[in-house]
Amino acid sequence: MTLTSSLLDLGDSENQEKNKNLLSGADALMDSLRSHGVEIIFGYPGGAILPIYDAVYKAEKDGWLKHFLVRHEQGASHAADGFARATGKVGVCFGTSGPGATNLVTGIATAQMDSIPLVVVTGQVPRPAIGTDAFQETDIFGITLPIVKHSWVVRDPRDIATVVAQAFLIASSGRPGPVLIDIPKDVGVEEFEYSPVKPGSVLPQGFRLPSNPDALEISKALDLIEKAENPLLYVGGGAISSGAHESLAKIAEYFQIPVTTTLMGKGAFDERDKLSVGMLGMHGTAYANLAVTQCDLLIAVGARFDDRVTGKLDTFAPRAKVVHFDIDPAEVNKNRDANISVLGDVGTSLKMIVDLMKKRKKNPKISSWISQIEVWKKHHPLFSPPKEGEIFPQEVLIDIRDLVPEAFITTDVGQHQMWAAQYLKNGPRKWISSAGLGTMGFGMPSAMGVQAAFPDSKVICIAGDASILMNIQELGTISQYKLKTKIIIINNHWQGMVRQWQESFYQERYSASDMLPGEPNFVALAEAFGVKGVVIKNREELKPKLFEALTFDGPVLVDVHVRRSENCYPMVPPGKSNAQMVGVPNL
Repeated sequence: MTLTSSLLDLGDSENQEKNKNLLSGADALMDSLRSHGVEIIFGYPGGAILPIYDAVYKAEKDGWLKHFLVRHEQGASHAADGFARATGKVGVCFGTSGPGATNLVTGIATAQMDSIPLVVVTGQVPRPAIGTDAFQETDIFGITLPIVKHSWVVRDPRDIATVVAQAFLIASSGRPGPVLIDIPKDVGVEEFEYSPVKPGSVLPQGFRLPSNPDALEISKALDLIEKAENPLLYVGGGAISSGAHESLAKIAEYFQIPVTTTLMGKGAFDERDKLSVGMLGMHGTAYANLAVTQCDLLIAVGARFDDRVTGKLDTFAPRAKVVHFDIDPAEVNKNRDANISVLGDVGTSLKMIVDLMKKRKKNPKISSWISQIEVWKKHHPLFSPPKEGEIFPQEVLIDIRDLVPEAFITTDVGQHQMWAAQYLKNGPRKWISSAGLGTMGFGMPSAMGVQAAFPDSKVICIAGDASILMNIQELGTISQYKLKTKIIIINNHWQGMVRQWQESFYQERYSASDMLPGEPNFVALAEAFGVKGVVIKNREELKPKLFEALTFDGPVLVDVHVRRSENCYPMVPPGKSNAQMVGVPNL
């Protein structure tokens, strides 16, 4: 071998070694996602995102990734949302440029309103074509600015690993929320010398993690709790995202404080406990709304004093001092001034309260407050449906509660959502519902996300006959991946909540709310997708058929025909105080 050939061989060896570190932008994206623990992605391919889907193909072939092909991009964002709510991890979804990206918008807004961590990756037209009105070009960065925590357009593939690390940090830290990464097609193709970035190792410019709760404010909060005669814990979604349920239970038990939750807070406290008064607000229990009206101390835990909770704001908890625990300073004193505000992670704040109350060892006051709560529960219970005539929607929820008490529950939006919130009892992260945005069509795709995360668990979607049609195509995804999800349609052949408002406030002018004309045969439709369909039209078959469906080893859609005219009560009419409920017996 000559010296020249030896040098050539050495050069080839060096080039081969160097090429080992060369990755396309798309492959760098997938490696970065893998380093952040991503194992499941929901998405739909298209032209601009094809380089990334080529990398998805390799990742699935390597065995570390499972990609779920949805039938509409909105289904991808809702599925990633359901995955995040159930697991506490960041959900990930993909969509292509143009309509693929805009189809994700509703799901992004849903996650933003409910503080759910998502990383949304969109394809974009090649860099030279940006701004030219190229085929399937939209400024998804600009469109989503009001509904994300942060967003990026990646113009250099060398930035991908850093952007992904920042995205996961921002999405999951502080008050969680969605972020968006827009990747032009040629960035996905371009090769470069790739260097991984460890999770959490790169802080975005100006980024600060929330400060620890102030010990002095914790002490002041505990002072008020110890002095209160009629305290009430008002618990929101922040208690779920921070994992505060154990400390919450200890505080409630020690001081014998009743607990009410928002729609987002369901599951933060055991609703079977005698201290639970259920959900408050527009369709909350009568005893929760009476308790908030009569309490002398309102302890808000990760809640934002939403209008559906407060009713007429200046009449909300009118006798109460307020202690507000929240991680987001923007929420403190926004709708209701707080006497004491404790900023920081809610889970950390409540743990500090628990530690301090143990040190003080003061005997909690024994008052007549709990006795008063019990009187309200006895005199103003939730509606107990009679076992006669048409099936009442409430009894469907009661049977589901009895048959599968530990199931994950997702819901669509409307009357059925409120009945589910009233009658079902859920553990932490087992209640998944679009609360802030009220997104119809959320229930079934979010259930897919939960089922993908927990393939062997019971996952039940409570849907309405109007809501289910918003994303009915996702039956195809459920069928393809053999997800064992059970879909229960509470079918009153109306847009039920719209009809109720038209009856109550619009002199029964039922404009565009009747869904019976043109309603599909849901059983036939389900079976066309390869999903078992069941219809229930009379009470005698309700519980047996529900049991059969819920124990079936595969996906099932159950169409339960219920009383058409049933309204959801209690109800606080708009502009009224929480004490001015309608539909409450003995009030």
